[in-house]
Amino acid sequence: MGTQDDPSRDRALRVRHRPPRTRAAVLVLHGGRAESRSAARPWQLAALRMHPFLRALGAATGRDDVLLGQVRYRNRGWNGAAEDPLRDARRALAELHGLVGDVPVVLLGHSMGGRAALRAADADPVRGVVALAPWCPPGEPVAQLRDRALLVLHGSRDRVTDPGESAAYVSRARAAGARAGLLLLENGDHAMLRHHARWHRTATAAVAHLLAPEAAPCELFARALSAAAPPVLRSAPPAASDAARGPVREPGC
Repeated sequence: MGTQDDPSRDRALRVRHRPPRTRAAVLVLHGGRAESRSAARPWQLAALRMHPFLRALGAATGRDDVLLGQVRYRNRGWNGAAEDPLRDARRALAELHGLVGDVPVVLLGHSMGGRAALRAADADPVRGVVALAPWCPPGEPVAQLRDRALLVLHGSRDRVTDPGESAAYVSRARAAGARAGLLLLENGDHAMLRHHARWHRTATAAVAHLLAPEAAPCELFARALSAAAPPVLRSAPPAASDAARGPVREPGC
């Protein structure tokens, strides 16, 4: 996957792949912390864990006209009313528009980045959101998701963000007019290391579907949108190496 990057550190958009002609774009938003004014850096674990998704996206879209980018945060935390990553996501969308004009956009966010992606879904170019183990506290707004498509993927063993809060959020989003669904990954953890291949495959298939619904049908997406209760993606028993490694946890969201 070819890469490009704007040399300016003030930019919120980091371009990972820009085709000669862009017809659609995917923006990836990594996680962070509830409160932190320290600078976000690309070598921090929250950012690094999204690299496999970017590689999978490059392969899964199978198209020469999809721009892949990341939202570059200024601070590591959400920081209450400051909503720092949401501000950065909006700046990145504005920069994307200045770069390639009006193209449909899909947002893929993890944890705090999932919360920012869901909030930023009211931007005109956004076609849909794929949220991985998102941080969806009670009372989180959903009106901005009206007429948008949303898939939440949450691990059943997540101890950082709550799958139950994701289920409640999806229910409220449906009531607000969103095409929303939730898939539970059996024994999945917050860091997305356990059953990582399933995380990557499901997320990228959903993104590809949102980019081109007719060309890339996604059965799991359809099941999640039509089910009253969240479908559970069941996995094979973990390999001995996975059991030896044990759960991996990182503070924050």
